[in-house]
Amino acid sequence: MSEVLAPMEANVYRVEVAVGDTVSPGDVVAVLEAMKMEIPVNAEASGVVTELRVVAGENVAEGAVIAVLADS
Repeated sequence: MSEVLAPMEANVYRVEVAVGDTVSPGDVVAVLEAMKMEIPVNAEASGVVTELRVVAGENVAEGAVIAVLADS
């Protein structure tokens, strides 16, 4: 099991995956917005999204868990 973490404090602009989706390394899981810049947050491992811990419009802290992935 692995987690996708927010690299910085930011607003969640949009979530690109849903629970049950399969992701590969490099796939965009969510897009954050900070200082009018969009920051894609990529999966670092392959797996199935088992949990999303953010929604669009929410503010997240640096290191916050965005999604949980189970080994595929």
